[in-house]
Amino acid sequence: MEQNKQFQKMTETPVGKLISTLSVPTIISMLVTSIYNMADTFFVSKLGTSASGAVGIVFSVMAIIQAVGFTFGMGSGSWISRLLGAKEEEKSKEVAATGFYSAIFLGIVMAVIGEWKMDELMRILGASETILPYARDYARFILLAAPIMASSFVLNNILRSEGHAKFAMIGITTGGILNIVLDPIFIFTFNMGIMGAAAATALSQLISFLILLSYFVMGKTTTRLGIHRLSKSAGTYLQIIKNGLPSFSRQGLASIASILLNKQAAVYGDAAVAAMAIVTKVFMMIFSVMIGFGQGYQPVAGFNYGAGKMGRVKQAIKFTLGVGTIGMGAAGVVLFFAAPYLMKMFISDDPAVLEIGTMALRAQAVSMPLIPIGTVANMTFQSVGKAWRATIMSAMRQGIFFIPLIFILPAMFDLWGVVTTQAAADVLTAFACTPFLFKFYQNLTGDEQTRY
Repeated sequence: MEQNKQFQKMTETPVGKLISTLSVPTIISMLVTSIYNMADTFFVSKLGTSASGAVGIVFSVMAIIQAVGFTFGMGSGSWISRLLGAKEEEKSKEVAATGFYSAIFLGIVMAVIGEWKMDELMRILGASETILPYARDYARFILLAAPIMASSFVLNNILRSEGHAKFAMIGITTGGILNIVLDPIFIFTFNMGIMGAAAATALSQLISFLILLSYFVMGKTTTRLGIHRLSKSAGTYLQIIKNGLPSFSRQGLASIASILLNKQAAVYGDAAVAAMAIVTKVFMMIFSVMIGFGQGYQPVAGFNYGAGKMGRVKQAIKFTLGVGTIGMGAAGVVLFFAAPYLMKMFISDDPAVLEIGTMALRAQAVSMPLIPIGTVANMTFQSVGKAWRATIMSAMRQGIFFIPLIFILPAMFDLWGVVTTQAAADVLTAFACTPFLFKFYQNLTGDEQTRY
């Protein structure tokens, strides 16, 4: 009865109301995640410019962990939405367990390799000799928590795919708040320095994981995670990976982009590396609202696509794109004028960091009204199982456009080229995604046999 009620909710509730209801918890979750990342940056900045730079370096490691987590999380979650829409509940349980245990295994592999090759990894990621000691200390705890972090992303996405966004929000939010509280205690009271920030993050991730897992243990979900449900079919793993390729592409390329950004910024000194690390965290806090809104949209699109209700899918696309564009446009205006004040919150007495960061934030603000186009296009194709198109969409922002631009623009405009690369990539991504999304929208019909 509960499962039928959930099906009715996902396929009959007015689309705007449904997306808004599901997106509020995901936006809160994303904001809290961004805020506790910002808390690390804020408190670590009190330790000096090199320490701030280390946070930017290790951000690439976290992006790799997230890439694995989102690959299996979104790969299983988007499939689960469609399976539940088609009322194939037993298969959905197998997919959930397979995604969960795969993420744990790969998290362990990353932790072992990262610890084994720590210094080499930090240098590859762009750490200078002055930043390296801080980066090493920060990365050690992050790598230790890799299995927990990766599998938490899977649990979070499975809960959202079932329409249980509130459950996901509670787990993520609790961990985030705990991290914010523990940061100053570990860093300053316990005198652990930058290691304290990393330890606070690892501990908060563990608490978040346990809360998310508890919903499955207590039977509050349709899917189950018993290890006996782990698939013995290679096809299941391949399908999850295929579905998750857009997320892997997006997060993996984000890591590569972060490495290249650090290396290009390092040409202009630790101040540039620190400034771009701060800018990345500030922008991600704003961008997380759009991502959270999109995550509320995804199960609606996937569920109704699986149920053959194409008119509702079209309504969902239109609603999400319209609200997202207005919201990000307004945020861009605020960011442009607030840029220097935001930067001052994260620096002590380095005017170079302030100047570089303000330039970068203002450049990013100009591109923000166009960002929802790429986000909605990518999430739409992933939600409906068009994995290859979704992968192309996700590769554009920080791969197809960012990677060449991070070499071309600095060569032409020096430091100005470094700070404007991401904004330029966002604009090009929006223009490139528009025809794909428009064609898909035009070809959606109520007849399940004519899916584009």
